[in-house]
Amino acid sequence: MLKRCGKFMADWRDANGRRHRAAFPTEAEALAHQARMRAMEATALMSKPLVSIVMGSDSDLEVMREAGKALDEFGIAYEMDVTSAHRSPDRTADYARKAAGRGIRVIIAGAGGAAHLAGVIAAHTTLPVIGVPIPSTSLQGMDSLLATVQMPAGIPVATVAIGKSGATNAGILAAQILALADAAIAKKLAAHKEKLARGVEEKSRKINATMEE
Repeated sequence: MLKRCGKFMADWRDANGRRHRAAFPTEAEALAHQARMRAMEATALMSKPLVSIVMGSDSDLEVMREAGKALDEFGIAYEMDVTSAHRSPDRTADYARKAAGRGIRVIIAGAGGAAHLAGVIAAHTTLPVIGVPIPSTSLQGMDSLLATVQMPAGIPVATVAIGKSGATNAGILAAQILALADAAIAKKLAAHKEKLARGVEEKSRKINATMEE
Protein backbone atom coordinates (compact mmCIF):
# COMPACT_ATOMS: atom_id res chain seq x y z
CA MET A 1 0.00 0.00 0.00
CA LEU A 2 1.51 3.32 -1.12
CA LYS A 3 1.77 6.02 1.57
CA ARG A 4 2.12 9.67 0.63
CA CYS A 5 2.21 12.74 2.92
CA GLY A 6 0.93 10.70 5.82
CA LYS A 7 -2.01 9.34 3.81
CA PHE A 8 -2.63 5.86 2.44
CA MET A 9 -3.36 5.71 -1.30
CA ALA A 10 -6.05 3.43 -2.75
CA ASP A 11 -5.35 2.51 -6.37
CA TRP A 12 -7.79 1.07 -8.94
CA ARG A 13 -8.86 1.19 -12.58
CA ASP A 14 -12.34 1.82 -13.93
CA ALA A 15 -14.11 -0.28 -16.58
CA ASN A 16 -12.49 1.82 -19.34
CA GLY A 17 -8.99 1.15 -18.00
CA ARG A 18 -8.43 4.63 -16.54
CA ARG A 19 -6.34 4.65 -13.38
CA HIS A 20 -7.60 6.35 -10.19
CA ARG A 21 -6.13 7.11 -6.79
CA ALA A 22 -7.62 8.44 -3.56
CA ALA A 23 -6.07 9.27 -0.17
CA PHE A 24 -7.32 7.89 3.17
CA PRO A 25 -6.17 8.50 6.74
CA THR A 26 -5.76 4.80 7.55
CA GLU A 27 -4.53 1.79 5.61
CA ALA A 28 -7.68 -0.17 6.48
CA GLU A 29 -9.91 2.50 4.90
CA ALA A 30 -7.74 2.66 1.80
CA LEU A 31 -7.76 -1.13 1.38
CA ALA A 32 -11.54 -1.32 1.90
CA HIS A 33 -12.19 1.39 -0.68
CA GLN A 34 -9.78 -0.19 -3.14
CA ALA A 35 -11.50 -3.56 -2.75
CA ARG A 36 -14.95 -2.01 -3.32
CA MET A 37 -13.84 -0.19 -6.46
CA ARG A 38 -12.10 -3.24 -7.89
CA ALA A 39 -15.23 -5.32 -7.26
CA MET A 40 -17.29 -2.68 -9.10
CA GLU A 41 -14.78 -2.76 -11.95
CA ALA A 42 -15.06 -6.56 -12.21
CA THR A 43 -18.87 -6.35 -12.25
CA ALA A 44 -18.82 -3.68 -14.95
CA LEU A 45 -16.46 -5.72 -17.11
CA MET A 46 -18.66 -8.81 -16.83
CA SER A 47 -21.74 -6.87 -18.03
CA LYS A 48 -19.95 -4.91 -20.76
CA PRO A 49 -19.56 -6.80 -24.05
CA LEU A 50 -15.94 -7.80 -24.65
CA VAL A 51 -16.62 -9.90 -27.74
CA SER A 52 -18.64 -8.93 -30.79
CA ILE A 53 -20.24 -11.74 -32.79
CA VAL A 54 -21.23 -10.52 -36.24
CA MET A 55 -22.66 -12.35 -39.23
CA GLY A 56 -23.40 -11.56 -42.84
CA SER A 57 -27.07 -12.54 -42.64
CA ASP A 58 -29.63 -13.51 -40.02
CA SER A 59 -29.70 -16.93 -41.68
CA ASP A 60 -26.26 -17.49 -40.13
CA LEU A 61 -27.62 -17.14 -36.60
CA GLU A 62 -28.15 -20.87 -36.02
CA VAL A 63 -24.41 -21.44 -36.50
CA MET A 64 -23.16 -18.30 -34.76
CA ARG A 65 -25.23 -18.99 -31.65
CA GLU A 66 -22.68 -21.70 -30.88
CA ALA A 67 -19.99 -19.05 -30.39
CA GLY A 68 -22.27 -17.31 -27.91
CA LYS A 69 -22.87 -20.55 -26.03
CA ALA A 70 -19.13 -21.06 -25.66
CA LEU A 71 -18.68 -17.53 -24.33
CA ASP A 72 -21.56 -18.07 -21.90
CA GLU A 73 -19.69 -21.04 -20.45
CA PHE A 74 -16.82 -18.73 -19.49
CA GLY A 75 -19.03 -15.90 -18.27
CA ILE A 76 -17.92 -13.53 -21.04
CA ALA A 77 -20.33 -10.81 -22.13
CA TYR A 78 -20.87 -10.43 -25.87
CA GLU A 79 -23.04 -8.69 -28.44
CA MET A 80 -24.50 -9.95 -31.72
CA ASP A 81 -25.15 -8.04 -34.93
CA VAL A 82 -25.67 -8.45 -38.68
CA THR A 83 -23.67 -6.58 -41.30
CA SER A 84 -22.65 -7.51 -44.81
CA ALA A 85 -19.32 -6.96 -46.51
CA HIS A 86 -21.11 -6.71 -49.87
CA ARG A 87 -24.62 -5.40 -49.20
CA SER A 88 -23.65 -2.83 -46.55
CA PRO A 89 -19.93 -2.10 -46.99
CA ASP A 90 -20.03 1.35 -45.35
CA ARG A 91 -21.88 0.00 -42.30
CA THR A 92 -19.38 -2.85 -42.00
CA ALA A 93 -16.38 -0.53 -42.17
CA ASP A 94 -17.96 1.80 -39.59
CA TYR A 95 -18.72 -1.13 -37.29
CA ALA A 96 -15.11 -2.34 -37.49
CA ARG A 97 -13.56 1.09 -36.91
CA LYS A 98 -15.70 1.80 -33.83
CA ALA A 99 -15.54 -1.63 -32.17
CA ALA A 100 -12.42 -0.99 -30.07
CA GLY A 101 -13.78 2.34 -28.88
CA ARG A 102 -16.86 0.57 -27.54
CA GLY A 103 -14.71 -1.73 -25.43
CA ILE A 104 -14.78 -4.74 -27.76
CA ARG A 105 -11.57 -6.78 -27.53
CA VAL A 106 -12.23 -9.65 -29.96
CA ILE A 107 -14.46 -9.91 -33.04
CA ILE A 108 -15.96 -13.17 -34.29
CA ALA A 109 -17.25 -12.85 -37.86
CA GLY A 110 -19.24 -15.53 -39.69
CA ALA A 111 -20.30 -15.53 -43.34
CA GLY A 112 -21.14 -17.92 -46.15
CA GLY A 113 -20.51 -18.04 -49.89
CA ALA A 114 -18.06 -15.32 -50.96
CA ALA A 115 -17.30 -14.87 -47.27
CA HIS A 116 -15.34 -11.63 -47.15
CA LEU A 117 -16.86 -10.29 -43.93
CA ALA A 118 -14.05 -11.27 -41.55
CA GLY A 119 -11.39 -9.99 -43.93
CA VAL A 120 -13.08 -6.64 -44.51
CA ILE A 121 -13.50 -6.16 -40.76
CA ALA A 122 -9.84 -7.08 -40.16
CA ALA A 123 -8.82 -4.46 -42.71
CA HIS A 124 -10.50 -1.73 -40.63
CA THR A 125 -9.46 -2.67 -37.08
CA THR A 126 -6.42 -3.74 -35.07
CA LEU A 127 -8.55 -6.02 -32.90
CA PRO A 128 -8.08 -9.78 -33.33
CA VAL A 129 -10.67 -11.14 -35.78
CA ILE A 130 -11.80 -14.78 -35.80
CA GLY A 131 -13.50 -15.98 -38.98
CA VAL A 132 -16.22 -18.65 -39.04
CA PRO A 133 -17.00 -20.12 -42.50
CA ILE A 134 -20.74 -20.79 -42.84
CA PRO A 135 -21.92 -23.78 -44.97
CA SER A 136 -24.64 -21.85 -46.78
CA THR A 137 -24.32 -23.01 -50.42
CA SER A 138 -24.13 -26.19 -52.47
CA LEU A 139 -20.36 -26.19 -51.92
CA GLN A 140 -21.03 -26.99 -48.24
CA GLY A 141 -18.81 -24.24 -46.88
CA MET A 142 -15.64 -24.90 -48.87
CA ASP A 143 -16.15 -21.59 -50.69
CA SER A 144 -16.63 -19.81 -47.35
CA LEU A 145 -13.54 -21.49 -45.90
CA LEU A 146 -11.27 -20.42 -48.74
CA ALA A 147 -12.69 -16.89 -48.86
CA THR A 148 -12.12 -16.48 -45.12
CA VAL A 149 -8.75 -18.16 -44.66
CA GLN A 150 -6.88 -16.93 -47.77
CA MET A 151 -5.99 -13.48 -46.46
CA PRO A 152 -3.05 -11.46 -47.81
CA ALA A 153 0.00 -10.95 -45.60
CA GLY A 154 -0.55 -8.13 -43.14
CA ILE A 155 -4.31 -8.62 -42.58
CA PRO A 156 -4.68 -11.78 -40.47
CA VAL A 157 -7.95 -13.57 -39.80
CA ALA A 158 -7.86 -16.54 -37.40
CA THR A 159 -10.06 -18.94 -39.35
CA VAL A 160 -11.72 -21.88 -37.60
CA ALA A 161 -13.57 -24.93 -38.93
CA ILE A 162 -16.70 -24.76 -41.08
CA GLY A 163 -20.06 -24.56 -39.31
CA LYS A 164 -21.14 -25.09 -35.72
CA SER A 165 -17.95 -26.74 -34.48
CA GLY A 166 -15.99 -23.81 -35.86
CA ALA A 167 -18.30 -21.32 -34.15
CA THR A 168 -17.83 -23.15 -30.84
CA ASN A 169 -14.05 -23.03 -31.27
CA ALA A 170 -14.27 -19.34 -32.18
CA GLY A 171 -15.90 -18.65 -28.82
CA ILE A 172 -13.26 -20.68 -27.00
CA LEU A 173 -10.43 -18.98 -28.91
CA ALA A 174 -11.86 -15.57 -28.02
CA ALA A 175 -11.89 -16.66 -24.36
CA GLN A 176 -8.26 -17.77 -24.63
CA ILE A 177 -7.28 -14.38 -26.04
CA LEU A 178 -9.06 -12.57 -23.21
CA ALA A 179 -7.57 -14.96 -20.64
CA LEU A 180 -4.09 -13.59 -21.34
CA ALA A 181 -5.09 -10.58 -19.23
CA ASP A 182 -7.81 -12.12 -17.06
CA ALA A 183 -6.96 -14.76 -14.46
CA ALA A 184 -10.61 -15.61 -13.80
CA ILE A 185 -11.21 -16.55 -17.45
CA ALA A 186 -7.92 -18.49 -17.51
CA LYS A 187 -9.11 -20.50 -14.52
CA LYS A 188 -12.40 -21.33 -16.27
CA LEU A 189 -10.51 -22.42 -19.38
CA ALA A 190 -8.38 -24.77 -17.27
CA ALA A 191 -11.57 -26.24 -15.79
CA HIS A 192 -12.94 -26.64 -19.33
CA LYS A 193 -9.87 -28.67 -20.34
CA GLU A 194 -10.25 -30.84 -17.26
CA LYS A 195 -13.92 -31.41 -18.12
CA LEU A 196 -12.95 -32.57 -21.62
CA ALA A 197 -10.37 -34.97 -20.17
CA ARG A 198 -12.91 -36.42 -17.73
CA GLY A 199 -15.30 -36.96 -20.62
CA VAL A 200 -12.71 -39.00 -22.50
CA GLU A 201 -11.95 -41.07 -19.39
CA GLU A 202 -15.66 -41.78 -18.93
CA LYS A 203 -16.05 -42.90 -22.55
CA SER A 204 -12.98 -45.12 -22.18
CA ARG A 205 -14.45 -46.77 -19.09
CA LYS A 206 -17.74 -47.41 -20.88
CA ILE A 207 -16.04 -49.04 -23.87
CA ASN A 208 -13.81 -51.18 -21.66
CA ALA A 209 -16.81 -52.27 -19.61
CA THR A 210 -18.60 -53.29 -22.81
CA MET A 211 -15.59 -55.33 -23.97
CA GLU A 212 -15.50 -57.18 -20.65
CA GLU A 213 -19.16 -58.28 -20.87
